[in-house]
Amino acid sequence: MVANRGEIAVRVQQTLKTLGISTVAVYSDPDATAPHVLMADEAWPLDGKSAAETYLDMEKIITIAHRSGAEAIHPGYGFLSENPMFARACAEAGIVFIGPTPESMEALGDKISSKELAQQAGAPVVPNSPPCDRVDDAVDRFVATWGFPLLVKAAAGGGGRGMRLVNSVEGLAPALESAGREAQAAFGDGRVFLERYIPRPRHVEIQVLADGLGNTLHLLERDCSIQRRYQKIIEETPSPVLTPELRRRMGEAAVAVTRSAGYVNAGTVEFLVDSESGEFYFLEMNTRLQVEHPITEEVLGLDLVEWQVRIASGEKLTLKQEDIQARGHAVECRIYAEDPYNDFAPSVGTLERWLPPNGPGLRLDSGVTQGQTVSTYYDSMLAKLIAWGPDRVSSLRRMELALSQFPVLGLVTNIQFLRQVIRHPQFMEGDYDTGFLSGNSELSQPESPEEDLNLAQALVAWAMDQAPSQQPRIQAGPAAAQNNPWRTAGKLRLP
Repeated sequence: MVANRGEIAVRVQQTLKTLGISTVAVYSDPDATAPHVLMADEAWPLDGKSAAETYLDMEKIITIAHRSGAEAIHPGYGFLSENPMFARACAEAGIVFIGPTPESMEALGDKISSKELAQQAGAPVVPNSPPCDRVDDAVDRFVATWGFPLLVKAAAGGGGRGMRLVNSVEGLAPALESAGREAQAAFGDGRVFLERYIPRPRHVEIQVLADGLGNTLHLLERDCSIQRRYQKIIEETPSPVLTPELRRRMGEAAVAVTRSAGYVNAGTVEFLVDSESGEFYFLEMNTRLQVEHPITEEVLGLDLVEWQVRIASGEKLTLKQEDIQARGHAVECRIYAEDPYNDFAPSVGTLERWLPPNGPGLRLDSGVTQGQTVSTYYDSMLAKLIAWGPDRVSSLRRMELALSQFPVLGLVTNIQFLRQVIRHPQFMEGDYDTGFLSGNSELSQPESPEEDLNLAQALVAWAMDQAPSQQPRIQAGPAAAQNNPWRTAGKLRLP
């Protein structure tokens, strides 16, 4: 059973079918005709719409697994993938959970305990305080040692929730209070702590694999520094800034943390790289398959889902660390149903036209199809576009061309925005950090001149098969601004 939806459910099923394994899908009411449902050998309804009453309902999923005769469950990412209670429930029900043990999840899922574990393994960590909910002596000592700015972070969860940047003593108490309140609401755990703030960091992660027989290796790095609201939108490998020596040290640290936790299966150790000093620090470990795993697959020629299944079946890793050599360069862009020029507001509607590009070096991991309705119930990511090339310049050129040939009609997407980022001189040079988007305000405005908008308006009218009497009037000159197609044609946007 694949206990998930969207592109990751399709992705996992593709490997399972290649291995000759029958697949079982589960689906909510809005997903009844989604690609992952139609692709599966069996599909079972979860009866409901929201995530809480469907893909997060452990009892429903375990019951369906039994009724369908599923021997194993792949959780994908998100939903129940990092829930130790679910992994434990699978084991108690006699079902193989394709992922780490509940104990490893618990040890690594808490940011404070995972840092302690990383320190024991010899990995460098960003200095942090003990859990704190108010300004006390321990907080005062931490502030006196490290000064401002500081980060307030939630001990549980992630995605930027329960995180605050504090620049002064006056802002410390309110930040601790509000971050704790947000963390409690989001994760059911209101513990927060202080962490030294690293200016202009790179977010670089190391993919690891570990079998149940004591063999562990890393699969090189992914640079995930292009983020909005602490969420990644563009990733690439190899990282433009890692030297061979730094890559070796980070890989060894990732393997040490993985072994220290007794971790088994695929995981990702995340680090911050200080742009000024060049030093790296352990951030956290994600105990699941990452959204950006395809770029690792493209440069290494591996199938990470296949290795997840083989490890869960008790097989030994046949790969050796010296076998892991990158071939070329790969970049991934996440295609979201959102308006990046309106504070990344989510977009909903029907995909009237969904025409992905194709060509040499391109891969699309998608969970939607033309005619499908995108709702407000789940994450707004529609697909992942991956471009491979023999070097970084060629892979970025392929990506930019592919984005320019990706028409989507019926709702707003971030495709045009991704093109702007890919073409930005600073990004092309590899000179960026996690503050890249906030530091380049020109990216908050679309590039299209008025005449291109008028042309797009005509194309939209034609593509939507509107009757002549319903077509928006096309004007030239100053009046064109009042006839902007994004105002007259609704939630439609072309790359």
